[in-house]
Amino acid sequence: MKILQLGPYPPPHGGVQTHVVALVDFLRQRGIPCDVVNLTRFKRASENGIYYPPNALAVASHLVSHRYDLIHLHVGGRIWPRQLALALACFVLPDTRCIFTFHSGGYPSSPEGRTAHARSLRAFVLRRFDALIAVNEEIAQFFRNLGVEPQRIHVISPYLGFGASALGDAPLPTKVSEFMAAHSPVLISVGGLEPEYDVSLQMKALGVIRTHHPKAGLLVAGSGSLEEAVREECSRLPYAEHILLNGDLAHGATLQAMQSSDIMLRTTWYDGDAISVREALHFGVPVIASDNGMRPEGTHLIPARDLDALVTAAKKILDSPPRRIPVASASHRNLEEVLTVYQTLAK
Repeated sequence: MKILQLGPYPPPHGGVQTHVVALVDFLRQRGIPCDVVNLTRFKRASENGIYYPPNALAVASHLVSHRYDLIHLHVGGRIWPRQLALALACFVLPDTRCIFTFHSGGYPSSPEGRTAHARSLRAFVLRRFDALIAVNEEIAQFFRNLGVEPQRIHVISPYLGFGASALGDAPLPTKVSEFMAAHSPVLISVGGLEPEYDVSLQMKALGVIRTHHPKAGLLVAGSGSLEEAVREECSRLPYAEHILLNGDLAHGATLQAMQSSDIMLRTTWYDGDAISVREALHFGVPVIASDNGMRPEGTHLIPARDLDALVTAAKKILDSPPRRIPVASASHRNLEEVLTVYQTLAK
């Protein structure tokens, strides 16, 4: 059985990437050949079965020139037409089973997700997969609403990799370490510069928090389509020097920064079971997150887009810092469940 993972692969090291890396390592450790084709704009030299094709034509060429028993497509955020086209290309490959994992837990409640129906192109393509993996029950119901046969749907949460081993030896960039040394408390946001992550709300909250904690700073790790707009908004704030829009960080460096922060923010318009939330909780870092109905125990929940609630929750934590007690742990159970899906299809 030879397997191909199609999806995002580091760099950068986000939630979906964490899952794909862990899945590849898990399979290879068990002697199962597994390659990766990275589908993001980030490129590096291809090696050790990890391929970074420069364009869509190169992806198609790889699919034609390599033989795989199983192809597993990983999608986060939105479902784009180019991903649907890629799936259709995979379906025509002979003697190949296709699996789809949708990592965007909050997509069904998004405006785009609510418009999906059984007669849409998304539904037509998704119904052709041999197996679909939903990261939560809401996604599973979304698949059912599109007419996917229930026996093809598997609810498996994504891999959550924490602990000292995940920190590795990735040093913090100098500007990050200097920023954190110059500020106390430090609030960290790990996500993307996209509308749904509501970084604007976090920056506004910092201004209010600094009236009570004048050395407070906000570190934002992540990039996205709103980077130019967010930087412009930040530059107009009188406390702009106390906000570091760092861009993407290596996973180990992100965890180090997270571990050294006082609060982790996950203020989203819609969201799934965010890996960054569980990583922060593992280190005992207080987390303030928008209530999406699926946050882990120990998360400080607030309504989405509510500045007053965010400031109130932050002030409560900072005025009485809690003991740092890890409340989550790593497990390979979900990777084993994915392997079971593979083995069933291979038979």
